[in-house]
Amino acid sequence: MLSAESLKQIDFELAKYPKERNRSAIMGALRIAQVELGYLSVETIDYVAEYVGIPAAQALEVATFYNMYDLKPVGAQKITVCTNLPCALRGGMAAGEYLKEKLGIGYGETSADGKFTLVEGECMGACGDAPVLIVNNHKMCSFMTKDAIDAKLAEWGVK
Repeated sequence: MLSAESLKQIDFELAKYPKERNRSAIMGALRIAQVELGYLSVETIDYVAEYVGIPAAQALEVATFYNMYDLKPVGAQKITVCTNLPCALRGGMAAGEYLKEKLGIGYGETSADGKFTLVEGECMGACGDAPVLIVNNHKMCSFMTKDAIDAKLAEWGVK
């Protein structure tokens, strides 16, 4: 199900913990699987759990608790907007509304062309940089005013 390279990366995660604590590697292992496959199906979660050596229910608990794990396919650019109170007070809600307008989708939706998914997120730990976005769970974009959003969208070919 996963490439040899991904399994090697999961082995690296597992090596960080004593054998009896291999459950601690599940977050990293799920992230690695998601990067390779694009999202985490139930079958993928079960496979990763078995590989790590924990019950599938424990892996599913992790995958459903954290919003960085995608349980269904998402767009090529998954944009998570922080709308927690500090970001909301500094333009996070407005940034989200602007993105909805520009992309023609709401939170939890993917554009018809499959290029964008918009997600509402919780605190990203960068209140001083608000409003912030996370792109594909890995790249934080700070101070996302309308102009900054337009510049980012232009990079992706959106006018």
